[in-house]
Amino acid sequence: MNELLLIETVERYLKGEMTQKEKDFFEDIRKNNPAIDQMVVEQTFLFHELDKQANIKAFKHSLYEVENKLAEEGIINKSQLKGKAKVVFLWKKYKRNIAVAASIAGLVSIVTTALISSYNNNIGKSNITYLIDKMQVTEKKVAQLDHTIKEKARLENPTNPNYRATGFLIDGKGFIVTNAHVVSRMKTIYVENNKGDYFTAETIYTDPVLDLAVLKINDTAYKTVYNLPYSINKSNSDLGEQIFTMGYPRNEIVYGEGYVSAKSGNEGDSTAYQVSVSVNPGNSGGPVLNKNGEIIGIITSKNSSADGVVFAAKSKNIYKLIEAAKKNGDTSNIKLPNNAGLKGLDRVQQIKKMEDYVFMVVGN
Repeated sequence: MNELLLIETVERYLKGEMTQKEKDFFEDIRKNNPAIDQMVVEQTFLFHELDKQANIKAFKHSLYEVENKLAEEGIINKSQLKGKAKVVFLWKKYKRNIAVAASIAGLVSIVTTALISSYNNNIGKSNITYLIDKMQVTEKKVAQLDHTIKEKARLENPTNPNYRATGFLIDGKGFIVTNAHVVSRMKTIYVENNKGDYFTAETIYTDPVLDLAVLKINDTAYKTVYNLPYSINKSNSDLGEQIFTMGYPRNEIVYGEGYVSAKSGNEGDSTAYQVSVSVNPGNSGGPVLNKNGEIIGIITSKNSSADGVVFAAKSKNIYKLIEAAKKNGDTSNIKLPNNAGLKGLDRVQQIKKMEDYVFMVVGN
């Protein structure tokens, strides 16, 4: 079964059906695994010989076509071309091509016989245990080879995303909060952790009014995270309260700090804060935390005509979002975190702990 999987993988490689990432990864495996490299060489030879056999068959068919056409035009009489007469006539006219074809057929026959003989000799040896052991070693690498190639290519290259934003875990089972305006532009969604691993995700529920959305990582490669070290605040924050945020305005996580500058958002929106912090495109969906490491908001937008005027949805809206999702039929049983693992730590340690739970959200 595993050997067949390897052969299929080699065939995809030889037929040019792999993506560039898959091809590069497979060629790296060839360099470090002589058994797989030998398999590629053998399959290449086999493909070439099959092509030659197909050409011979096509040539024979052409001979019959020519014979029929000459007979139809009255140049030859098929009834008179029997036995040796027919062979001699065709030989004189096509002896050069037939000689080439015969040489190819003879070579294929010799090589095939040699390969079969070599295989039978190996089977007949008493040291068959070595072959079995070798196959066992190979199977350990082959068992997931095709899956690994595809998975590595998928994780490293999520179809060249057009959009980038931020999100953070609200449940270690893979539930992430981001902005509704982020996912509304994406048909395909991926999330990336701070280690550079990508996972596929889907939208569970969105609320355009609150500008919040819940995503679920639906990737088998994702491992559940336990004991998120922060809580989600249900109460309003005070004016002037010190805050910090983390997000992905670039391809690595970026830290920013500031303070709550107003208890309401744009045009007096009571569901949001105005905060003074440096943000850029890509920060949407990023968490806003207070000095105790509690999430108090989610970055949504900024005033394009005034520097440092940023708006963040209040964190208590996350509770409303989850309740609305349940009423809408979502049965995922999301359990929001309520821990104080960041409280009392200095800012550097808070960031080191927090960055494992903040994700880049990308898609097309």
